[in-house]
Amino acid sequence: MSEESQQLDNSVIAELQNKDHSTLAQQLDELTCEHSDIIELLAQYQVLSEQDDDDKFDTWYDSLCEDKLRVLKGFELYRAHYEQLQSAAND
Repeated sequence: MSEESQQLDNSVIAELQNKDHSTLAQQLDELTCEHSDIIELLAQYQVLSEQDDDDKFDTWYDSLCEDKLRVLKGFELYRAHYEQLQSAAND
């Protein structure tokens, strides 16, 4: 895992513990990405993360711009919170 990936993972964990996404939401609202860019990014992320080729994923991930990395961070945060909510509802 690249150093940048590790930093993203650490920041995602910190945000999950915080559970206040107002700052993240504001950052996401100010992105230069178009909606179609975000949809393409998430599709690529899902497909590449499901493959067994870590090098291919790392190369793709390391080439992302800061805005796209921020989108992935936001996606992971909101997905994790949604999964937590679903898990709690099923208990």
